[in-house]
Amino acid sequence: MPIGLKRDRSLRDDRGEAIASATRTLQLEAEGLSALKAALAGDLVEGFAEALERLRACRGRVIVTGMGKSGHVGLKVAATLSSTGTPAYFVHPSEASHGDLGMITRDDVVVAFSWSGETIELGNIVSYSRRFAVPLIVVTSNPQSTLAEAAEVVLALPQAKEACPHGLAPTTSTVMQLALGDCLAIALLESKGFTAVDFKALHPGGQLGARLKFVGDLMHKGDSLPLASADVVMAEAIVVMTEKALGCLGVVDGDGLLQGIITDGDLRRHMGDGLLARHTGDIMTPGPKTVSPDLLASAALEIINSSAITTLFVVENGRPVGIIHVHDLLRAGVA
Repeated sequence: MPIGLKRDRSLRDDRGEAIASATRTLQLEAEGLSALKAALAGDLVEGFAEALERLRACRGRVIVTGMGKSGHVGLKVAATLSSTGTPAYFVHPSEASHGDLGMITRDDVVVAFSWSGETIELGNIVSYSRRFAVPLIVVTSNPQSTLAEAAEVVLALPQAKEACPHGLAPTTSTVMQLALGDCLAIALLESKGFTAVDFKALHPGGQLGARLKFVGDLMHKGDSLPLASADVVMAEAIVVMTEKALGCLGVVDGDGLLQGIITDGDLRRHMGDGLLARHTGDIMTPGPKTVSPDLLASAALEIINSSAITTLFVVENGRPVGIIHVHDLLRAGVA
């Protein structure tokens, strides 16, 4: 067999083995998540409910801790809690033994992650929490472990096979720990009534911050609004549309209520039909889609995309107070 063909076959074999390995990993981790889901509907019901109540009642901060890969999970869980309205921070077990125990107060709640429940490095944090009556929640797969015996609340994860073929590298176990942390964070978020407005206050930067802007933050207003009454002739209306350069015109009645909209497409459809001598009320499309100033910008973009339009009038009590164009949303980073 030519060398080139051998190399191609070898590459195909290597890729096939790699994909098979990845598929096995995903399958085992998915089985772990399925087992966790079943536990949350069974053995974990009471523990989860009690942990949630303890966290809701916390007057201080949630102290998340763990060693090794469980520690990395704990870092992420602490970050998720903090960003969803539950103040939290991660305390490294080793650093805790060298002064960081002073970061923990009687008003806090400790959440410790340890798959085995026998992590020696957590000993000083556990002892400190017992000494000062700081509530301790332990997430472990061994409800008979030393850590579990010391805790007020034990969240016992079901046993699961690691994706590592040697059963050594934490893979499935860390996925399950992380998922349970997310479950706690989201349940807390929902039970506290944490809203998108609250979320915006904690996430002002980046694309997420842009998606959490409101229509009122981005809309054109005041003299920028292209408006005309229903009895204005189109020759004058087109001048207004051209000056405002937003591709549309809002038609209002004598009380200033929005009655309809005229778009560039409407002009093209009525071209050659005595357009310039007709009135805006004859050309407009009645009942245009509108939004309120307090709608999230991301929701406005969804309306624009689903309706195949480019602009939305912003109204309060039926009166136009602004207008927002798809380009305004895209420039702001809403996508």
